[in-house]
Amino acid sequence: MEILAEGIAPLAFEIFRQTGAFGNSFIFLMTGVATDYTEISLIWCNIGKKVAIWLPIITVPQIIILGYLFNNFFK
Repeated sequence: MEILAEGIAPLAFEIFRQTGAFGNSFIFLMTGVATDYTEISLIWCNIGKKVAIWLPIITVPQIIILGYLFNNFFK
């Protein structure tokens, strides 16, 4: 599911306001950008399918780790 950062920012702020955890809203916004179907398809067509396949494989775990660090160390 593609999540647009521009239109969903109020929902991310509400997640932050209710939970007080910056990492949750960070993960919510950044994984939407990292798994954007149109960007992945453009990379597939212009650069190659290997890069397009590796993009979410590399970026999503990094985003989750950063979100975890944000939740545990920046309270």
